[in-house]
Amino acid sequence: MQNLPKINYQKELDKVIKKLEERGEVPKLLLHSCCAPCSSYVLEYLSNHFEITVFYYNPNIYPEEEYWKRVEEQKGLIRRMKTLHPVSFLEGVYEKEAFYKMAEGMEALKEGGVRCFACYEMRLRKTAELAKEKEFDFFTTTLSISPMKNAQKLNEIGGKLAEEYGAAYLFSDFKKKEGYKRSIELSAEYGLYRQDYCGCEFSLRERKIQTKS
Repeated sequence: MQNLPKINYQKELDKVIKKLEERGEVPKLLLHSCCAPCSSYVLEYLSNHFEITVFYYNPNIYPEEEYWKRVEEQKGLIRRMKTLHPVSFLEGVYEKEAFYKMAEGMEALKEGGVRCFACYEMRLRKTAELAKEKEFDFFTTTLSISPMKNAQKLNEIGGKLAEEYGAAYLFSDFKKKEGYKRSIELSAEYGLYRQDYCGCEFSLRERKIQTKS
């Protein structure tokens, strides 16, 4: 079976932004954020075109002290960052039991596979629900900025949830245009804590094995 050609989601985002600029519109965006460092470039970029609410919903983060550390980093970045349009913060529930239930039977899988895709969907589903409930114009996630994250899969999930909930997904691939590189620069500029694993117990375990070898 032939693989379908990959979509350049940065070009899709460029088209949306161009239309907004032509119309003089500044829509409201619900932005799921995985962490402050990944959100830094996305906020710098998208706050020129949207009013943003950063939705911090990451029940996968382990251990709990790590979760709260990342929450505070996110809040601190939003307070300090100068943006053209307003950026606010909304924290989801830290329902770690729901994450473990979702991951049941997939604990031993390697990072970047089916378990991670299910985690993408879990977090994006909650974002889509909230976007619909609070009548945001768009929703999206910072996750695609990481070279370790599958942008094609993220956008596929986002598009599916958009249809399911009737909320518009902002297709994107923030690692394009050297977004990841810029996030590293901004992290240094703001003195952000940059974790060395994605967040869950399983990714931490895998990271420890890698560092030992």
